Amino acid sequence: MIEISDESELVARLDRGDPMVDVVLQGLNLEGAIDRLASQSLTSTFFFGCEASAVDFGRLIEAGASVFPRLVGLPFDPYRADLYTPAELFDGFDAANPCSYCRTPDAQIYDYWSSTGGAQAGSLVHALARRLHDHSVSQALTDFLAVDDRGRQAVAVMGGHDLLRATDGPYAEIARLSRTLTRDGFLMVSGGGPGAMEATHLGAWLADAPDDRLDAALALLAAAPRFDDIAFVAQAFAVKEANVDVVPRPSLGIPTWLYGHEPPTIFATCIAKYFDNSAREDGLVSIARRGIVFAPGGAGTVQELFQDAAQNSYFALGEASPMVLLGREFWTTTMPAKPLLDAINPAAPWHDIVTLVETGVEAAAALRSFQPLPATAPGWSFCAAHCGDEASVT
Repeated sequence: MIEISDESELVARLDRGDPMVDVVLQGLNLEGAIDRLASQSLTSTFFFGCEASAVDFGRLIEAGASVFPRLVGLPFDPYRADLYTPAELFDGFDAANPCSYCRTPDAQIYDYWSSTGGAQAGSLVHALARRLHDHSVSQALTDFLAVDDRGRQAVAVMGGHDLLRATDGPYAEIARLSRTLTRDGFLMVSGGGPGAMEATHLGAWLADAPDDRLDAALALLAAAPRFDDIAFVAQAFAVKEANVDVVPRPSLGIPTWLYGHEPPTIFATCIAKYFDNSAREDGLVSIARRGIVFAPGGAGTVQELFQDAAQNSYFALGEASPMVLLGREFWTTTMPAKPLLDAINPAAPWHDIVTLVETGVEAAAALRSFQPLPATAPGWSFCAAHCGDEASVT
C-alpha cells in the first residue's frame, strides 16, 4: 500500500488525478482536500489520526473510507510518521538546571506510562494508544533502514546500562570501537540508553571529528559517571556544546519506556523509542544484520545474547550474523555464556559465527572479515512436506 504522511505529497497525488486505491494517509490536516477526496471511491483508503471536522469525516466514510480518529489527551502522537530525535525528546531541557529534564517530553511520556499501568496498560484505550504508537515507530524504523540500504550495514553493541563513564576501561573501549566501525561505514545501533549504549553512540557521533575530540568528550562525561547522577544529562549536553561543528553520521538508538528511569542517549541521531519492550528487543536484535558485539553486562545483555543465538541457530532471518563476545574472562568464567553457546549448537559453522575477543580492535577485525552466513537449506514446511498439491488453495 502507498503511505502518505506529507500534505504536499497528498496534494500532488490529487493534482495528478491518481486514484486513492490502497492508500494510507497518516497524521495529515485534510482541510482543503476534503472535496476532492470525497468525490471519488475510497473503499481501500485508510485515514490514521488525520485532522478534519466530524462532518468531513462523515463524508469520507460515506465514500467508503476507513477512518481511525486522533486520540486526545496523550503526551505523544500515536500516529507519528518519523523516528524521534534527541532534540524532540529533550525539548525544554536546560543544562544549567538538571531537574528541567522532568519537564521534557521524554520524562512526561514516562510519567504517562507509569500512571496508566506501567508494563500492563490499565485500560483498553491506553493499550491501543501504545500499540498504535509502537506500530508507527516500527514503520518509521523500516523507512529509516531503507535509506541507502543502511540496514544491511547495521552493527549493534549490547552491554551493561550501568557501565561507568571513564577516560579508559570498557566505556572508552566501546566508544573507540564504535568510532572505528562508523568510519568503516557501519550503522551503529544500541538499546539507546546509558552505559555501553551511550558509549556506542558517542563514538559514532564523533567519527568524523579529530581523534582528540573523543578523548576530551570522555573527560567531560567522566565528571558524572553514573546514569543516576544529577548532572548525567547535563554533561552529555556539555559535550555537544563543545562540538557544535560536528556533523554526525547516522546512528540508531532503540530504548523503551519500560526503563524510562534511564534517560536515552542524546548522541544517537535517531531514536526508535517503544512502550513494548518485547517488540523493542526483537527489533533490536533483528536489525543488526552485520553482527552484534556483546560487551560485559547483566541480565538484559544475556537475554539479548541468547535471543540472537536463537535467531542465528534457526536462520530465522534467512541468514546468521556474527556474534562477537568482548571479554574472554567475562564470557567464559564470570558470566559463562560461551560454553553454553557451544553446547546449544556444537556443529560448524556455528563456531565461525561466535568469536571471543579481548579488545575493540579485535572486535572490529572480526566484524570486518565476516559476512552474514546464508541458510544452507530452505525452511521446512509442514504443508510442503506432507500435503503436496492438496496444500494449494484457490
